[in-house]
Amino acid sequence: MRDIGRRSFFTAAGALATASAIGSNAYATGHARDAATADEYVDVQLLNITDLHGYLQGAPGAHSIITGAGGKTYTVGGVAYMAAHLERLRNGRRNSLFFAPGDLFSGWEFDAATFADEPTIEALNAMGLDFASAGNHEFDKSARFLTSHMEDGVSFPVVGRDDAFEDSTGRRFRGAEFPYYSANLVWNASGEPVLPPYNIEYVDAGGGRRLPVGFIHLTAIGTESFPGSYQPGLRTLDELETANRCAAELKSRGVRAIVLSMHDGAVAGSDFSSGSNPSGPAYELALRVSPDIDAIVTGHWHCAFTMMLPDPDGVPRPFVEAGCYGQIINEINLRLDPGTGAVIRELTTATNHPNTRDVTPDPELKSITGYWADYGSRRARSRLGTQTASFTRRRNAVGESTMGNLVADWALWAGSQPLGPMDDPAAHPNTPADLAVIAVAPRVGQAVIAGDLIRDEETDGTVTFAQAWNSVGFGDPIMTVTVTGRQIHDALEEQWAPTAGGGLGFSPLAVSANVRYTFDAAGPVGRRIEPAEVFIDGTALDLTRRYRLAAPSYTLINQDGFSAFTGFTAPVRHTRDFESFVSFIRAKKQLKPAPLNRVAVKNAEVPGARTGTVTQRQQLLQADGSVVPRPEAALRTALTGGAEGQRAPGGFRVPC
Repeated sequence: MRDIGRRSFFTAAGALATASAIGSNAYATGHARDAATADEYVDVQLLNITDLHGYLQGAPGAHSIITGAGGKTYTVGGVAYMAAHLERLRNGRRNSLFFAPGDLFSGWEFDAATFADEPTIEALNAMGLDFASAGNHEFDKSARFLTSHMEDGVSFPVVGRDDAFEDSTGRRFRGAEFPYYSANLVWNASGEPVLPPYNIEYVDAGGGRRLPVGFIHLTAIGTESFPGSYQPGLRTLDELETANRCAAELKSRGVRAIVLSMHDGAVAGSDFSSGSNPSGPAYELALRVSPDIDAIVTGHWHCAFTMMLPDPDGVPRPFVEAGCYGQIINEINLRLDPGTGAVIRELTTATNHPNTRDVTPDPELKSITGYWADYGSRRARSRLGTQTASFTRRRNAVGESTMGNLVADWALWAGSQPLGPMDDPAAHPNTPADLAVIAVAPRVGQAVIAGDLIRDEETDGTVTFAQAWNSVGFGDPIMTVTVTGRQIHDALEEQWAPTAGGGLGFSPLAVSANVRYTFDAAGPVGRRIEPAEVFIDGTALDLTRRYRLAAPSYTLINQDGFSAFTGFTAPVRHTRDFESFVSFIRAKKQLKPAPLNRVAVKNAEVPGARTGTVTQRQQLLQADGSVVPRPEAALRTALTGGAEGQRAPGGFRVPC
């Protein structure tokens, strides 16, 4: 077969663009259409999914409908259906590998998230996942949690309450039957890798011979500083440099077929079966990364496309992404030269298969999801503690609410807890917090408070697991950091900002019970609070002193409009918000609303006095009217202002 050069690639690509519009597979060249009959080569089938996020029952809301070629729509989602499609796709294939470029667990489906994401691992084990790249959300708890618990099944701290739940077979969690990899995630202090960088799989070439296929794995740049996976002890390395280095290492080991599985992505096209007008970091990398890499599988951006892109030598290779939440199974078919093990690029194909729900669900996976749904229902009703009265988000004239005060007190408690056995070692002393703040009505983004805690009179004020879990949190950790008194003062001043038309916006911060302050309703923006009128444990705020502050990571990194905390030092990560709030109620046993007396106002009656107007942020909705999952909404509103489909600065869609 003739070599394919840059000129003939663009000829083939032009034909491909036309074919994709009517839903054809992506072909490297016209020769690939006959690849199924090329018996002189070694078939290798690569199946992949991405960004499942623990959605075992099905894709949420509008994500359950996806659009294919010609505008045709498909109802998709659910691992029981996925398993059935996988069985069909694998049937008769001697060399089939099933993998994922990250974010498989750490999602928002109650049945998985509240059981330490163990249900997701059980489902993936049952589906025969071979290996996975580590995404950013795999580090939402810790690197130690990923390696010790999710991979190896080590328990922490209370079996059957915090982890090691009985699975659908009645056995305690034993860990994943597949390994995780990342070539560019390292420990910040030492530069040592957290996970192995790549793996080599051997495929059957017939006659007792085996051929190697190498897989390089990348984790999204900035994982260590994303709100949910905020891990100050980790660091991500440059993706292009890392991928090229690993490709050279694999080649030196005699590997001639190489796949890049990366948890970073792109956006392209309007349907899942093609890819037009691509953009994004993975796309830019795909055009530049080593030509020794034969296929690029992406994730993280929750997009769906399949196309062929030229490598730096002008030779086409697949560039694909399989959506999110179990929507799609991507299939790449490679043909290897039986003598050299090299990929015959001209015969490569790529297809995105919708995970439709019009097939008979796999009975084993149906049993697994049904078991965890039932278990989740029972756990949702379990008792954590009691409350003497309701806690609501209803604010008084100075921005205080019973729910806001409760959550600020929880944050102070959370920032005073010792680190647990699954927390990564902290680079700084875990000094208990001196105070805590919570943005109850952030200028941008979503509030960490999701709902009220209404007292149930029939159960004499019982607080259930579901009430606690659903009232606070979107999956971010509480952090303790060192800030100056000046930063605390400036953050309190940032509660007020001018609005269009001469108005005054008010974004109140809830403060912990040991804090009192007074603001001047007649004062100008930026000069409404005197440091001498801010008290922490009864002592006036010292602008030059250093304090330990507890707050959600989301707030500290200025994703809800409080820039004053930027430049904090000595960060220590604590437990994720919804899990920590559950533990707080369990530890306190009884909740009693605190008086609304933490904030006072002066000069409220003088001419020109204004408290300010709180902007009521509407919930973001999907196209079908369903609510956008709160973690996704939090990130989207922080970086784009909340517009559906809006792109972040630089032209790229906000990743998750």
